[in-house]
Amino acid sequence: MARLSTRERAKLPDKAFAYIDGDGHRRLPIHDEAHVRAALGRFERVRFEDDAARERAQRRLLNAAKKYGIVPVGFITGQLRSERNARGPDFSTFPTGTVTFLMTDIEGSTLLLRELGEDYAAVLKDVRAVIRTAVRRCGGRKVDAHGDEYFSVFERTSAAIEAAMDLQVALAQRAWPGERPVRVRAGIHTGRPTLTDAGYVGLAVHTAARVCSCGHGGQVLLSAQARQASLGSMPAGARLRSLGSHRLAGLGQPEALFQLHADGLATRFPPLRIGP
Repeated sequence: MARLSTRERAKLPDKAFAYIDGDGHRRLPIHDEAHVRAALGRFERVRFEDDAARERAQRRLLNAAKKYGIVPVGFITGQLRSERNARGPDFSTFPTGTVTFLMTDIEGSTLLLRELGEDYAAVLKDVRAVIRTAVRRCGGRKVDAHGDEYFSVFERTSAAIEAAMDLQVALAQRAWPGERPVRVRAGIHTGRPTLTDAGYVGLAVHTAARVCSCGHGGQVLLSAQARQASLGSMPAGARLRSLGSHRLAGLGQPEALFQLHADGLATRFPPLRIGP
């Protein structure tokens, strides 16, 4: 396959490339069968700006392969292997002692699934990519992701707060299928769980999930323990508002909850979702 000259590349439209980075550099040409095959082989050598960009490029490349009747078995196998490796971390390298959990889930995911149908899978991938990028940028680690939930851990509470701010702002700025907003609730809790070879266990894990479940899409809630751990180290522009103490399902004592306020975050929400 002949290499594209600068003039030939310039004549191609943007849609002829699987990936265009933030500086406008166009990579992985997919305008004909030969270049699609080459892009499949070079995909893993491209340095993408974030996971969301990688996901978009992957979808464009697979669509191009389908157009030219290419069955990219090796490419798909490699991507699935990478995803399996991502889902099965080595927990021996994860932080122990006092840690901070960030739990998120998609608000109204069942209704969203009914409305979007087959498009829901792509939306879920995009949401996970945004969250994963924010978690990694702030030094966090993914513990688990299943369904519409994403569970991550941080050594510093301030880093978990910063990740929650980042992901909420990024999700709010995205355009979604059918112009329907996709919103994620987030809960942050600090505690001392037990780390096993299968992940974290203990009351701290359950508390993080309960704090998250109380919120609404776009809202970030912190437990009293997370608030205490964040004192003196809050990210710039972040502040907390007390929402009072509440009895959360499965927890013995009332839990004081706080709402995160920062530029770019919504601040007005219905009453907390406190179940029986």
